[in-house]
Amino acid sequence: MSKHHVTLVEVGPRDGLQNESRSLPVGLRVELVERLVAAGLSVIEAGSFVSPKWVPQMAGTAEVLAGIAPAPGLRLPVLVPNRQGLQAAMDAGIREIAVFTAASETFAFKNLNCSIGDSLARFAPVIDEARLAGLRVRGYVSCVLGCPYEGSMAPERVVDVSASLLKLGCDEISLGDTIGAGTPDTTRRLIRELAREVPVERLAGHFHDTWGMAAANVYAAWLEGMRTFDCSVGGLGGCPYAPGATGNVATEDLVHLFDGMGITTGVSLAAVVETAHWISRQLGRQPASRAARAWLARHPLPVEAR
Repeated sequence: MSKHHVTLVEVGPRDGLQNESRSLPVGLRVELVERLVAAGLSVIEAGSFVSPKWVPQMAGTAEVLAGIAPAPGLRLPVLVPNRQGLQAAMDAGIREIAVFTAASETFAFKNLNCSIGDSLARFAPVIDEARLAGLRVRGYVSCVLGCPYEGSMAPERVVDVSASLLKLGCDEISLGDTIGAGTPDTTRRLIRELAREVPVERLAGHFHDTWGMAAANVYAAWLEGMRTFDCSVGGLGGCPYAPGATGNVATEDLVHLFDGMGITTGVSLAAVVETAHWISRQLGRQPASRAARAWLARHPLPVEAR
């Protein structure tokens, strides 16, 4: 793993927008992805094939994918909850999917309406079919550093779930600090525990910024060898099952962090801040991130872009 490069996985068009009270039309969602591509992001979670009854913000994901212009090296993973979602994703030409479970039994029941074990059994045939079709598979684990119902999580539980997902065939495990409860110390301890059974290069960090610790936790994870981090433009997002939880760490905050460390992300800070401003305006608010506010204070946008 290179110390001089990290991969940023942009989750704003899925994890960010699905937690917004306002549903955006397909055209704006396509424009968001294309603005992110132009900013230099090459892995963008473009949507999910879940029932619009449960997540109306993700309705029309197939149309969004059809509207995105192809670009060299662009990866557009989507979230799928079951075999029906997998088939819809493959029909849309997707080559990369994600499945999701939790380290907390209570959270799993609230979010998935089943136990952790049942969720893994449910995803086993999905992962099998995806791999037979040559798709890359990511596994999400929620509540790795704290749960809104159970409190702190024992690292052993996170290790067990993560190892199980790898055995099922996942290529990468994204560790979700769903309520933003982690600190640099707890983050480093968790990754050290995981590294005993799961190669660090197959781990990604997914940190929410509820307590203002997300960027610090990303840095702590980087010190432990992690090189892939999820982020959301403008700090979009939250969690309907975690009252008070804010969005994912802002993409622009991480670009600023790694630029300052001399580490390559391939992302333009100016372009991603402008995109954060644009999408936040579509949602009727200001960008949530400190980096966006600081950059915009020094570099006012043209009147037509405001």
